[in-house]
Amino acid sequence: MSASTARPTSASSASSASSASSASSASSASSASSASSASSASSALAAVPATPRGRAAPGRRLGPDAAFWLNAAIMLAFFAASTAPSPLYALYREAWGFSALTLTLVFASYAFALLAALLVFGALSDHRGRRAVLLVALLVEIGALLLFRHADSVAWLIAGRVLQGAATGVATSALGAGMLDLDHARGALLNSLAPPLGMAVGALGAGALAEFAPAPTRLVYDLLLAVFALQALLAWHLPETSPRRPGALASLKPRLALPPRARATLWAVLPVNSALWALGGFYSSLGPSLARIISGSRSPTLGGAVVATLVLSGALAIVFVRRRAARDALGGGAVALMLGIALSLVGVRMPSMGVFFAGSAVAGLGFGAAFNGALRSLVPLAEAHERAGLMATFYVLSYLAFSLPALAAGLCAGRFGLQAAALGYGLLLIAMAALALLLMARGRARAAAGR
Repeated sequence: MSASTARPTSASSASSASSASSASSASSASSASSASSASSASSALAAVPATPRGRAAPGRRLGPDAAFWLNAAIMLAFFAASTAPSPLYALYREAWGFSALTLTLVFASYAFALLAALLVFGALSDHRGRRAVLLVALLVEIGALLLFRHADSVAWLIAGRVLQGAATGVATSALGAGMLDLDHARGALLNSLAPPLGMAVGALGAGALAEFAPAPTRLVYDLLLAVFALQALLAWHLPETSPRRPGALASLKPRLALPPRARATLWAVLPVNSALWALGGFYSSLGPSLARIISGSRSPTLGGAVVATLVLSGALAIVFVRRRAARDALGGGAVALMLGIALSLVGVRMPSMGVFFAGSAVAGLGFGAAFNGALRSLVPLAEAHERAGLMATFYVLSYLAFSLPALAAGLCAGRFGLQAAALGYGLLLIAMAALALLLMARGRARAAAGR
């Protein structure tokens, strides 16, 4: 999330993400899938040719506009697939009888694998080319969806989430940088807009299919498999927007590098960005289960609607704040985040689904505004060859906030109950947003004094 470049540099394995996320009964399946995804990704990348900018590639290539919108559609599909399991977790819990902590472990395995992929492969498309990296990510995602489709235990879910996280991590930096290469202004907007829109589509669609269509834990994955297969075929015709550069192997060493010009921006956006991603992690993992407790309904659609309310209002906020100053978007987003979380907690305490949904919508407005402000604060600080590394750094820090607090919430839910855990979690996020406002006010005061 900084204006820095995540500059990974050695050919190390991405399989460590799996062991950080699995329960003991599932560790062998998780580790195996993570290791195989890393090795297959490395070998496949060597086999896919990268086309330097300005040189014609074999076969027909898409024009700039078509390529831009295909990149956006693929990013949306990746994020839709990432939330598709969320409304199904309650069904899996009923079938297999696992705890809230196990549920958050399944959820967090995705985030940890994504982080490992970003750290290892995040800057690779700056050297190997966007298209080559994206094609491998699409193939890995298809493998993850096949695991979900045939899952019959928690181990299968963790293995699928590890593969999915690795694929999304590889794709996110390449797609984000590719859109910026093709159209800087629209690319910055779509980098902010595609994730919440995709998450809403995935959560609502999976919930509705689970409730109203046959094969509730399979049909959504069948549809996603068809979408990704089509996108992989179309992605073969993408033009290469980043010239091949030396240093691909060196870029695989996992480390985060912050250039001096980015450090102040990083510390300015870190508290509010961490708070909003922590809220997203709670909603994506435990939100549907909390909605069941508040409402007394077992509807999967209701669980999907909870996630969709947060992210759709976030997308709406992005549209409205994108022309405002990034600093104003950050400050306004922090205020809306605090107010929305407070209202949601009132809904949890009453309990009232209407109040809970209203609070989720307001918090989502804060989510979108602050996320867009953070991203627009960072994007101008990267040169063209640093963009994939910048996106990798931003999402590494974001997904740490997305996963670790949710794991803590799952542990607390097992000890104190989900409603009590939600109340404590929400109060902590309000405190983080308040800290962000304080730091921003101090920064403005220093800037005014220095004039």
